[in-house]
Amino acid sequence: MSTVVSDRSQLVAFHEDGCKPPGQWRIGTEHEKLVYRISDLAPVPYEGEGGIGALLQGFTRFGWDPVYEQDRVVGLSKGTATIALEPGGQLELSGAPLDTIHETCAEVSEHLRQAKEVAGELGVSLIGLGYQPKWPRSAVPWMPKGRYTAMRRHMAGAGRHGLDMMAQTCSVQVNLDYASEQDMVRKYRLGLALQPVAIALTANSPFCQGRPTDYLSYRSHVWQHTDPARCGIPRFVFEAGMGFERFVDYALDLPMFFVVRDGRYIDATGQSFRDFLRGRLPALPGEQPSLDDWALHLTTVYPEVRLKQLLELRGADGGPWGRLCALPAFWTGLLYDDAALSGASDRIGDWSHAEIIDLYQRVPVHALETEFRGQPLRELALELLTVSREGLRRRDRRQHEGHDESRYLADLFAIAETGQTPAQTLLQAYYGRWRQDVDPVFREYCY
Repeated sequence: MSTVVSDRSQLVAFHEDGCKPPGQWRIGTEHEKLVYRISDLAPVPYEGEGGIGALLQGFTRFGWDPVYEQDRVVGLSKGTATIALEPGGQLELSGAPLDTIHETCAEVSEHLRQAKEVAGELGVSLIGLGYQPKWPRSAVPWMPKGRYTAMRRHMAGAGRHGLDMMAQTCSVQVNLDYASEQDMVRKYRLGLALQPVAIALTANSPFCQGRPTDYLSYRSHVWQHTDPARCGIPRFVFEAGMGFERFVDYALDLPMFFVVRDGRYIDATGQSFRDFLRGRLPALPGEQPSLDDWALHLTTVYPEVRLKQLLELRGADGGPWGRLCALPAFWTGLLYDDAALSGASDRIGDWSHAEIIDLYQRVPVHALETEFRGQPLRELALELLTVSREGLRRRDRRQHEGHDESRYLADLFAIAETGQTPAQTLLQAYYGRWRQDVDPVFREYCY
């Protein structure tokens, strides 16, 4: 067990320990995929010869080590990278912290190559969308992981889409570092304020239960109606006094889900981490938490940007192979170059929290066509993409062909320049050559 914690100051120090000099900053990319049977397009259960368990086991041929829970493989690890199993069988690569976008893109490509090989042998396939396009939640098998038992009980009453979030959504996430508390605050505020732009650029989930919805990012709509206490764009990040202590207080005030002892998940739903610090947690009377317990609790906190010992930028729809490198490029160009970070921070300097929330709530419907301060959001997206591109060019990290990292923004520039999101491309196909049938999306957009 890691260090025992008895005082709030130790939790603050945990986040302070994440500070790194710029030379040690890294880029981590996480992305989730839906898994489906090729024969009938149905979600895949855990058990069986073609099940999710067999899919995970198949990765071991590539040097991945299995992670077990009650004799079942529920994840994989290789060095600092992991493959995680999400509640509805979504498969997530949590990539290693890498030095360049070139490296993270190579990691993504190798992972998907491996996934295709194993999946093809099992008669299953994978697709990158923000939301399950065809099947209702009742048709989605729940995965046998202990943490999801407690989560399901809580999410059933936490916003009207809490269970849909767990079983049906897929996202892309970028993990980036900070140099100091001040640097963390600046990046946290910018990341939160610009999540609506990321949602708009990556909007890729217009369908639910085989039909178009009123949303271009139905995934974002679902997340916005999931446990408002622990999701969304929290106000305190933009207030005076924001820092490590303020975030710790925010997380301390969110009820717990569980603790883990000897590989077992112990239900602590609704209990207080503050009581845990005092040795008064009903689930573990007389026991005080460790830093591992705090790190686990943080995995149940879901704002659009989350602080651990790095910053996780979480608000994008899942997407196709070629676009998984674009989101880390966008955020790296904005947050890892001083001039870009300063310019973008100045750009949002007079935005109010109310304006950001209003934009956030409207953007899942209209994406880049959303009006903001008298102009369509696509204009702001183009401006920010240009700032990011210049930041990446100044970073000047080149691969062997001589290209810098700005090349990975090409897809996002094309989306912003045309104003047509991936979701709108899907809808054109649905009303055109697909003849109002979502089934072709599984064939045309599989990995």
